[in-house]
Amino acid sequence: MLVLDVDGVLTDCRIWLDANGDWKRMYSIRDGVGIKRLIESGYKVAVITGSKAEDIRARVKVLGMHYLFEGHSDKVPAFQDLQKQSGLQPEEMAYIGDDYFDIPLIQAVAFGATVPEAVEEVIEVARYVTKRPGGNGAVREVCDLIYKHGAFSSGRS
Repeated sequence: MLVLDVDGVLTDCRIWLDANGDWKRMYSIRDGVGIKRLIESGYKVAVITGSKAEDIRARVKVLGMHYLFEGHSDKVPAFQDLQKQSGLQPEEMAYIGDDYFDIPLIQAVAFGATVPEAVEEVIEVARYVTKRPGGNGAVREVCDLIYKHGAFSSGRS
């Protein structure tokens, strides 16, 4: 399973308000293709985010991601719920995050990754730092690594 943060990973950390006062984010088509490819290959994909927004729910739905946990700045309880719901253990998961509240999950999983513009504390603990920036191909890069090489000792999860 691939577990994703949203702001700074699936997006470039920028948010704008539309005329209705709704937050909007920009997402990479390439990241979406990578996610779809993993799903079609039998992987599960989840999102754990501190945000609560319609654009995130729409992106998760359009791509067919399996799990969404929103509004969780402390991501550990959501991660524990994800394990219960999915039946998967941390050693069967990869995680991509970019800020200090992502550190426990990056350290817990078999393959913890981050983006180049992450906070320094995250870069120090991540197993892999993408070449591409968040919101612009970083997720695709990790998806391609998992698809081509696997990221877990027990094979595809």
